[in-house]
Amino acid sequence: MGSLGFNCAVVVAMVLGLIVNVPELCNGGKTSTFVRKVEKTVDMPLDSDVFAVPSGYNAPQQVHLTQGDLVGKAVIVSWVTEDEPGLSVVHYWSEKSTQKKVAKGKFVTYRYFNYTSGFIHHCTIRGLEFNTKYYYEVGIGNTTRQFWFITPPEVGPDVPYTFGLIGDLGQSFDSNKTLTHYEMNPREGQTVLFVGDLSYADNYPNHDNVRWDTWGRFVERSTAYQPWIWTAGNHEIDFAPEIGETKPFKPYSHRYHVPYKASQSTSPFWYSIKRASAHIIVLSSYSAYGKYTPQYKWLEEELPKVNRTETPWLIVLMHSPWYNSYNYHYMEGETMRVMYEPWFVKYKVDVVFAGHVHAYERSERVSNVAYNVVNGLCTPVRDQSAPVYITIGDGGNLEGLATNMTYPQPEYSAYREASFGHAIFDIKNRTHAHYSWHRNQDGYAVEADSLWFFNRFWHPVDDSTSQTTN
Repeated sequence: MGSLGFNCAVVVAMVLGLIVNVPELCNGGKTSTFVRKVEKTVDMPLDSDVFAVPSGYNAPQQVHLTQGDLVGKAVIVSWVTEDEPGLSVVHYWSEKSTQKKVAKGKFVTYRYFNYTSGFIHHCTIRGLEFNTKYYYEVGIGNTTRQFWFITPPEVGPDVPYTFGLIGDLGQSFDSNKTLTHYEMNPREGQTVLFVGDLSYADNYPNHDNVRWDTWGRFVERSTAYQPWIWTAGNHEIDFAPEIGETKPFKPYSHRYHVPYKASQSTSPFWYSIKRASAHIIVLSSYSAYGKYTPQYKWLEEELPKVNRTETPWLIVLMHSPWYNSYNYHYMEGETMRVMYEPWFVKYKVDVVFAGHVHAYERSERVSNVAYNVVNGLCTPVRDQSAPVYITIGDGGNLEGLATNMTYPQPEYSAYREASFGHAIFDIKNRTHAHYSWHRNQDGYAVEADSLWFFNRFWHPVDDSTSQTTN
């Protein structure tokens, strides 16, 4: 694509010969004319098979993994037991060995209004070998369940790796379609970067925490086998003083642990990890981020530490998008953008993934760092040092799609569409990565939107010509 002022009159043929997607003429990029069948988004009933409790006395459930250290040689295994605490122990072994090793963890519980949680276990397995398949067992002493995971390759600049992107998932019938679509994608994501809003339990009376349990069982089919890198969204806040719940993030922080201390963070809501050739920074849109706050100070110190000769790809996750051309949540991320965008440009962040808006949008490489309130320069401009901003809050939750867009489409917006789906970020080497977005209505291999990224640290060229929309 050319400059920001170009006219985009391109006919795009969708694969399968079923749908023709013709972009509109607009001031900015492309607004898809794909029309999703309008149906009410409905949460799956509690007796749905995806919520089934595993059989057996005190059987572990809601099993999920995340990275357990800075570089991927550790894994946090979490699960819940309902009948009794049982043992917070994991047996694990590599596929190259039959000798089982033991890791010991701890369990926690919490109360939320009239709900009492099960016993939530967290156990960190350390000292793992890179690029190795491990089997693990939880529920030792009662009903034992077995799963597996694969550790990432050793951190290095030319290590290929594939990330899945999901946000604002919830537990509706559409959520199930999104997760299935991701699981069946032949690109096979190895780790999910999750940009916040998990269970949507707070949409139920008294923030019904039973819906935290059903969500954990629903996603177990993926989270028990590959790490999900967690980001906290607004539906994780669970601040409800009207029912006596005044501690924000209580259910989320008890259930979903992250390795925040490994990156010298003082809070689990912002932290970083390295995985293969990527340095991933997770930020909290709903924690204090102004100057002198802990999150501000941490990010100020974290960005200069990023070694682009070791991890050339710099990815940022947050929940509330900074560039958004939907009327939903419009400008909500503006104050955070004003604080941090100059750093993102200075350190050449490659891509920022956000959620919150229940639709899909990809930006051009733009920045608005020149704006200082009094100079009037309040229009984003093309900036090849700036990230691409991608909103992927289209997981399929109960609240439904965001369909009300701003018109005309702003020039910073490259492609937008009100459909549910997921994305894949496929790193090839230090210079190239391929990004694709997949709407639920298409075949598993179909790319509804795609973009080749040229890494600007190793390959400082204008990659605007690499953008393609299918």
